Amino acid sequence: MASLRNTLDFLLYDWLDARALTERPRFADHSRETFDAVLDTCERIAREKYAPFNRLVDTEEPRTEVAADGSLRVVLPRATHEARQAYAESGMLTAAQDAEHGGMQLPYVVEAAANAFFGKASISIGANLLTVGNANLLMAHGTPLQQRVFAANEFNGRWAGTMCLSEPQAGSSLSDVATRAVLEDAHDPLGARYRLTGNKMWISSGEHEMTENIVHLVLAKIPGADGKLVAGVKGISLFIVPKKLVNVQGQLTGVRNDVALAGLNHKLGWRGTTNTLLNFGEGKFPVDGKAGAVGYLVGQPGEGLRCMFHMMNEARIAIGMAATMLGQAGYEASLEYARTRTQGRPIGSAGKDASQPPVRLIEHADIRRMLLAQKATCEGALALLLYCARLVDEQHTGDAQQADEARLLLEVLTPIAKSWPSENCLEANSLAIQIHGGYGYTRDFPVEQYWRDNRLNMIHEGTHGIQAMDLLGRKVRMEGGRGLALLAARVQATIEKAQAHEALHHDAAALASALERIGQVTHAAWAGGDASEALANAVPYMQAFGHVVIAWMWLELALAENATKSEAAGAGLMGAKSYFYHYELPRIDAWLRVVESRDMTCAQLPEEAF
Repeated sequence: MASLRNTLDFLLYDWLDARALTERPRFADHSRETFDAVLDTCERIAREKYAPFNRLVDTEEPRTEVAADGSLRVVLPRATHEARQAYAESGMLTAAQDAEHGGMQLPYVVEAAANAFFGKASISIGANLLTVGNANLLMAHGTPLQQRVFAANEFNGRWAGTMCLSEPQAGSSLSDVATRAVLEDAHDPLGARYRLTGNKMWISSGEHEMTENIVHLVLAKIPGADGKLVAGVKGISLFIVPKKLVNVQGQLTGVRNDVALAGLNHKLGWRGTTNTLLNFGEGKFPVDGKAGAVGYLVGQPGEGLRCMFHMMNEARIAIGMAATMLGQAGYEASLEYARTRTQGRPIGSAGKDASQPPVRLIEHADIRRMLLAQKATCEGALALLLYCARLVDEQHTGDAQQADEARLLLEVLTPIAKSWPSENCLEANSLAIQIHGGYGYTRDFPVEQYWRDNRLNMIHEGTHGIQAMDLLGRKVRMEGGRGLALLAARVQATIEKAQAHEALHHDAAALASALERIGQVTHAAWAGGDASEALANAVPYMQAFGHVVIAWMWLELALAENATKSEAAGAGLMGAKSYFYHYELPRIDAWLRVVESRDMTCAQLPEEAF
C-alpha cells in the first residue's frame, strides 16, 4: 500500500507539477525542499497530536458548565486545546498569507495537501478551516483596520472564527434569514456599527475557550425605512460580531458582547467540534446598558452573501477534502484488517475445499472488490481536490487568461469537489465496515466512527440537493455555458493524449462517450425551458457529472503512471483506474436517462401517496 505521503508526493510533483509554481514571483522563495518541510511538519503534528486522540474526542463530547457570570461555558478535552495550539504554532493558519502579514505565501495546493494529514488523523479536532476562511474573507472584503484587528489575530492563533448563516426556522434557505441589524454608529472606526438580534443554528466552534476571543461572521438583514426586512437574499448583509469587544489596537476591552450560547447540538459525528445554537442580542450581556449584539459591517449593505461566498467556496473544497480523508482512513484500516484476519476458504475452479486452512480476507475476490472500490474512490477524489486547489493558485497568480479559465473551472467543479467525495467516500466507509464484518460496527475498531464522521459531510456547507441545483441550474449555464465548454475542452485534451497509448485507448473512448452524453443531457434538461422539470433530477445529473470528472482524473493519473516510485504503486494506480472504468463509469447511463427525459416520477407523485 502506498502511504498517504507517497500519494501526495506523486500528485503534487509528478502530476500537478507544484514545483513550477516556484517560478512565479509570489512563490519565488519556495522550493521542493520548503514544500516538503511543510508536509513533514504537518504529518508529524497530525501523527502526534491528533491521531492518538481521535477516539477520545468522539467519546468525551463537548459539554457545558455554568460560568461565574451565569453564561454557559464549553468544556473540551485538554488534547483538543493542545492540538489546536500545535497547529497554530506551526504557522499553518497563515500558510497562504502574504509574508508581510506573517504568512508563508505557500501555494494553496501545498496547503491543501498538508492539511489532508489532519483530516485523516482526526477530522473533528482538525476543524481549523473556519478560522482560516473567516480571516481570508476579511482580507478580501474587510477594511484595512478590520484586517489588522480581526484577521491578523485569527491568523496568529489568538482568536478563532466562525461563519453564522443558518437559523432554526430557515436551515439552508438563506432568503429566510430573520436576524436583524439596526444601525447605531455609521462612523465607528472598526466599521459601521450595528446592533444585531436573532438566532443562529448549527454554528461549528461557536463557543469554546481555546482562544481568548471568537470572531463571528454573521449574516443579517438591515430593515428598510418601514422597519421591515427585505425579502430574499438581496437584503442580506455581513457583520463582524466578536464574542468579546475589542479596541482599534486589537486589545480586549473587558466588555462581553451580547452573544450567548443557548445550547450544544449533539451530533452523529464530528463530536470533537462544538456545534452550537447562538442567541444574538437577547440582552443576557447588555452592552452600554442595552440589548443587542454589537456588529461591524463588512463590505456594503446588501452584499453579505457575495462576501460570504468567498468563505463558503473555500469551505466547500475543504469539506470535500474532509470526506476524502475519512474515506482514506477507512480504506487503510480495512486494508490492514483484510491482510491480517483469516476467515473462510478460497474458491478454486472446483469450488471450496473445506480441508484447506482458512485464508486471509484479502485473498477473497469480493473483499478485493470492496478494497479496490475504496481506493478508486478516495484517490480519485483526492486528485480532484488537489486539482481544484491548483486552480486556486492559477486564479491568483496566473496571467489574465489562466486566471479567468481557473475561475470558470472552479465555478463548475466546486459543487462536484464538495459533493462527490461526500457521497462516495461515505460509501467507501460503509465498505470498510463491511470488510470488518460484525467487528466493523463495534467501537473496538475505528471504521464505524469514520462512517459517522463522514455522514455529516453531505449536509455540511450546502446539502447535496443544493449543490446539484447550483451545478445544473447555474454553473453549467453561466456565461453562456463557457465554463462547461472549457471543462469539456480540458477533458478532450486528456482523451487525445490517452489515445496515443494503446493500453489507454479503450478508456479514452469510454470517457469521450461519457463526455458527449453530459453535453447532450445538459441541453436536453433545459430544452423545455421549465426550471421545475430541468432541476427535478439535479442530483442524478450531479452524480453522473461527478463520475465523468473522476474518470477524467483517473485517465490523467494513468498518463503520469510512469512517474510512480515503485512497480506496486504503478500497478495499484492502473488497477484503481481500471476498476473505475469497468465498475463505476457505466453507472452514468441510468442517472442521465431520467435527466434527459425530464422524468417527473418523484416530483409529481401526490403527497398522500407517500
